[in-house]
Amino acid sequence: MPRDEQAYHYGVIRRAIEVIDEGGADLTLDALSARMEMSPAHFQRVFSSWVGVSPKRYQQYLRLGHAKSLLRADVPLLDTAHAVGLSGSGRLHDLFVRWEAMSPGEYARRGAGLTVRWGWFDSPFGAALVMGTDKGLCGLAFAAEVGTGAALADMCARWPKATFVEDRAALRSQAEAAFLRRGETALHLIGAPLQIKVWEALLSIPEGTAATYGEIAAAAEVPTAVRAVGTAVGKNPLSWLIPCHRVLRKGGAIGGYHWGLPVKRAMLAFEAARAEAACEAGA
Repeated sequence: MPRDEQAYHYGVIRRAIEVIDEGGADLTLDALSARMEMSPAHFQRVFSSWVGVSPKRYQQYLRLGHAKSLLRADVPLLDTAHAVGLSGSGRLHDLFVRWEAMSPGEYARRGAGLTVRWGWFDSPFGAALVMGTDKGLCGLAFAAEVGTGAALADMCARWPKATFVEDRAALRSQAEAAFLRRGETALHLIGAPLQIKVWEALLSIPEGTAATYGEIAAAAEVPTAVRAVGTAVGKNPLSWLIPCHRVLRKGGAIGGYHWGLPVKRAMLAFEAARAEAACEAGA
């Protein structure tokens, strides 16, 4: 897909998600397409090709009540037999992910000697800040709710002694792979040992489902440290790729999200819709 067309599609999906999220009662295809300033047929085609389901079907997934159905007790979300190690690999749809973690000693230096490149990209969830080192992506943040300045300051403060260089071109291929869920990208996890274990557990939650904080604590082998696990989830530097948005409170309440609840709701709905579409296609 040409980059101009890809950016156009990102913009359409982002605006459509915002309109649907604000819409309250179900919006008709005609009403949505009019807000997008597109014909109904063109809007339906663009939306469905990216999300995998129609705009009407997507609205069903955006309802808060749908969150409870993501917590499926009969699905072994965090089965350690299928968990992959930090030096292993995993798949998110057609995206191949490799990752490695910074050593505790390196983390203690708070980024000293580390060069972090950064740039802004369009995404289905608004403006996205992408950061990376020579080893892979180390940061991914969303500014739709908090603003670009606050998002950049937040991420830079995590590694205060690092050297930050604006270099969008160096990150383009991995950023596009991350948002299109196609190709290959590497992740460089920069965090304390407990945080790394929690983020590894997050990576084992299948798309289209969710887990509770208690389940994440058990998977990280710290079952009594639910509060500390919650803090580590909130400090996840690679939102979307390390899916902290898939963690819900016990009983299905959505809870908080570092980059804003509308972003979390949109991500959950987006993934649930794609997961069901994939199941239907394979049936």
